Amino acid sequence: MAEITWRYHSFSLDANFLMIKQTEIESLWWYRYAFYLHVCTAILALPAGFTQFNSGLLKKYPQLHRRIGYVYVFSILGFAAPSGLLIGSVANGGLFAIISFELLALGWFYFTFQAVRLAVQKKFNVHQDFMLRSFALTCSALTLRFWKVILVYLFQPNPMDLYQIIAWLGWVPNLLLIEFIIYRKNHKLSNDYDLSRS
Repeated sequence: MAEITWRYHSFSLDANFLMIKQTEIESLWWYRYAFYLHVCTAILALPAGFTQFNSGLLKKYPQLHRRIGYVYVFSILGFAAPSGLLIGSVANGGLFAIISFELLALGWFYFTFQAVRLAVQKKFNVHQDFMLRSFALTCSALTLRFWKVILVYLFQPNPMDLYQIIAWLGWVPNLLLIEFIIYRKNHKLSNDYDLSRS
């Protein structure tokens, strides 16, 4: 992801992916700003998010955990999710892909916001569940590209068909997997609680 992001370091209007978005750049004055805002802030959320589930960091350095958490939520709520919502509205692949990217941006914002709200209320177990959901969507930046490589290698699909498929594969399996993990975690906690009372 760092290498992909570096391709845009010059803020050129024809860098990499933007070469196929020239129509949007020319017709929508805001597109270039929303795109680069998304690129520059979403890349902060990935490394910040990876640290948030380190129990050692949380126990030994709770202040550092909290500060990195601020970076994570601020980058998503303030910039990455709103800009993702904007650029998703003109995504390649037509309406089917657009709906997926819009749901992704909205879900990313919602789960992250809920995680913050629950942390403020000191409901840390549920806070962690929403942070897991948020980070599952953050990781769509990785899984989308993973599926793109796999599908191109195996099937060489039409580019627009590919966008329609990876738009959904990039985040829906992530969310299903994390819901299973959350269910198992909470089910285990419930069983442990019942055993401690008996």
